[in-house]
Amino acid sequence: MRAAVQVFHEQGVEKTTLGDIARAADVPLGNVYYYFKTKDLLVEAAVDAHCEQLDALTAELAALPDPADRLKALVAGWVDQRETAARFGCPFGTLATELDKRDDGLDRAAAKVMRALLDWVESQFAQLGRVDAAALAVELVAAYQGMSVLTNTLRDPGVMATQGERLLSWIDGIAGR
Repeated sequence: MRAAVQVFHEQGVEKTTLGDIARAADVPLGNVYYYFKTKDLLVEAAVDAHCEQLDALTAELAALPDPADRLKALVAGWVDQRETAARFGCPFGTLATELDKRDDGLDRAAAKVMRALLDWVESQFAQLGRVDAAALAVELVAAYQGMSVLTNTLRDPGVMATQGERLLSWIDGIAGR
């Protein structure tokens, strides 16, 4: 599954074959077909893997005592991936954008993962006492997706580093620091 997530991120769903995934996973093609009869089933599993990664990340961030610190750690994690973003874009954002062009239900599956991220970010802003938590969540996630697109388009990880610093300051301002 990790190989599928990586190859879909690097090549896109449409350009990826099950053979590409088998090579990346270093397994025979028959093994991929045994578990995933179609590429769509593998894409669906990749979306589920992104959801599991988000759940693991938010569980890890929950150990931090303060919601502002959790949000800043989320942003710092995004910025840490700036070299990857410069080459391939946001791992989930690029997949969600590609799946949105389809009308087979995978677009709605991807929306669930993005909604889970928005809900978690909103809950952090709500814990900071913000009545505008939903709007702030959209602003933060949209800022990340935007800086990912610019970082990728310009092939400049510095864009993400600079914008990440701005987001960290923005969070501090919202938290009254």
